[in-house]
Amino acid sequence: MNEVLLDTHVWIWVSIEKRDLLSNKAKRFIDEARQKWISTISCWELAKLVEKKRISFSIPTITWIRRSLGEYRINVAELSPEIAVESTQLKGFHQDPADQIIVATSRVLGMPLLTSDRRILDFLDVETTW
Repeated sequence: MNEVLLDTHVWIWVSIEKRDLLSNKAKRFIDEARQKWISTISCWELAKLVEKKRISFSIPTITWIRRSLGEYRINVAELSPEIAVESTQLKGFHQDPADQIIVATSRVLGMPLLTSDRRILDFLDVETTW
């Protein structure tokens, strides 16, 4: 496997070493990927989780993000104009803007999306795995 896009929750689970929350197939995809990616919007989603006190860190959020990206060799896919437009053209997809951007990132960059999110897995117009 060349590249894989991690959904926000998958990135968090990998980073906090909760691999038991991943499916066996997901673990294999992560281990075999030459490059792992997240969408820029995943950084925002993580920061919102901290803001809402749904998760917390003993270090500043930006420090945690940078450490995670470096330690687990995860690349960040920037929000390009193509991804922004694609996110508005997902016919039949739900209205969560972060999920729309993540799905659009997968589609535009042509890499499978690793997610356990049933709403994304059920959307047939993106390559997913779990």
